[in-house]
Amino acid sequence: MQKTLFIAVVIFFGIFQKTQAQNFSARINETKNKESKLGERIFIEHADTCLSVIELSAQNMSIKGVAIIAFIPGDTTLSWISKMKVIGALTVGNVNYLAIAGSKASEMASTLKNSGSGVRVPMAGEFGYKGGVIKKVSGGYILAVFSGGTAEQDAE
Repeated sequence: MQKTLFIAVVIFFGIFQKTQAQNFSARINETKNKESKLGERIFIEHADTCLSVIELSAQNMSIKGVAIIAFIPGDTTLSWISKMKVIGALTVGNVNYLAIAGSKASEMASTLKNSGSGVRVPMAGEFGYKGGVIKKVSGGYILAVFSGGTAEQDAE
């Protein structure tokens, strides 16, 4: 009888622990989803202001090009929301600033490091251009890209 009771308690405790772990995991995922949604709302509210700051900085440096800002929700890149602005020129001669900015952004989305960081060999479609900046924030990542100046100017 005591052996049966002991086995029943052990089984009950195991089921209870498993249920608690599943509930804890669900609460963590729910919290992460809420943070990601909040991050997206904050991004949308401030995207134009961020692009205006980049535009003012580019104008102060007398450079033209393309700016992209984006928010990647979560800890891995499965989607993003972004906004782009042409600041003076989309292309100059045979240079497509949007294509270069896109290459920087895609590299950062893959590595979660600043563009041109050298953490790995550039993949097809990437060129290792420096000048894009990514930052971990609550609920995901923010990335900012400019193409049109030197690597240092673009990062600025």
